[in-house]
Amino acid sequence: MKKLTEEKLQEERNRLEKMKEFEYKYEDHILVCGIDEAGRGPLAGPVVAGAVILPRDCEILFLNDSKKLSEKRREVLFEEIMEKATAFAVGVVGADKIDEINILQATYEAMRLAIGKLEAEPEVFLNDAVTIPGIASSQVPIIKGDSKSVSIAAASIMAKVTRDHMMEEYDKLFPEYGFAKHKGYGTAAHIQALKEFGPCPIHRRSFIKNFVGGRI
Repeated sequence: MKKLTEEKLQEERNRLEKMKEFEYKYEDHILVCGIDEAGRGPLAGPVVAGAVILPRDCEILFLNDSKKLSEKRREVLFEEIMEKATAFAVGVVGADKIDEINILQATYEAMRLAIGKLEAEPEVFLNDAVTIPGIASSQVPIIKGDSKSVSIAAASIMAKVTRDHMMEEYDKLFPEYGFAKHKGYGTAAHIQALKEFGPCPIHRRSFIKNFVGGRI
């Protein structure tokens, strides 16, 4: 990464300070956890949720909504979050379960799985736009939270990078679909491969009916 000037460094620190608004709002609580997901929209692969608790004085430059970051930047931040977080975890729900209970319920399940794997118990959850059923602790749903909260931004990166790594591994098992490139999303190339080869075990049958018809 190129070296920042003092001016740019201060600008970045000021931006991050604004993204701690919700963390400061709940600073009387001992542990505040950000929650976000990746993979609600693809035709194939799991939905993955991230849960991250950051220390109060934690500084991770360029932390932001994972969708606004390059792949290279996400990978660097992924490692830094794992190094600096008080606790972090991911939850994964696969295509079969998504088909069984629908993507919204599967997303909630992935979030609960991530929360259940944390080594510390948060008092407040900052969630990207949702309220998770079955969670007793306080929850704060924040619209576009991944660009407004450092905790949610960190969770979005953990979820996105974990899922991308999984799709790259699936690409080795099912190379004809191009999962490493499009990560299971409905690109023209992916849809063409679906029509040519039919679905593989990680395709979401409930998502692809319009593309493959009777081949499910």
